Amino acid sequence: MPIPANADEPSFGLPVPGLVRRVRSIARISQRELAVAARLSRSTISRIEKGTLTPSLPAFERILGVAGLGMAVVNDDGRVILPMRDREDARDGADRRYPSHLDTILDPEPGEWWGDQYGLARPPETFHRDRRTREIQRRRSQWEVRVKKYRDQPPPPQVPGYF
Repeated sequence: MPIPANADEPSFGLPVPGLVRRVRSIARISQRELAVAARLSRSTISRIEKGTLTPSLPAFERILGVAGLGMAVVNDDGRVILPMRDREDARDGADRRYPSHLDTILDPEPGEWWGDQYGLARPPETFHRDRRTREIQRRRSQWEVRVKKYRDQPPPPQVPGYF
């Protein structure tokens, strides 16, 4: 559902009015024809182009789709970021996903699970709770994989008890 917008600020961080006009230019269609194709009213298309209305994301995707365009998420380097895949085999005993910001460890080795120090039964999967340990491991992994990029830098420290 479209919402009122401030014409001075780009929506979604994008110049939506200009993109909608570009869609009409690529598709060589009028506002009325775009409205029909995107299942919106002509006045809605007009208000979006003026910058007084921000389309919802689904409506914006329909507008882009009329010209065969789509949306992508890119990082600061311009690389496309793919969504995380939902792994059905990486859920806990209550069928919950593990937190997205943690690296899941399937089939942990002795010492890789925080509960090992208490003698608890090792689960089929886990993650490191300690942020510092996770970051050291991530830096070490990046250094090992991208030797060319980090050629002139000394290796990051090892995590005690990890590999």
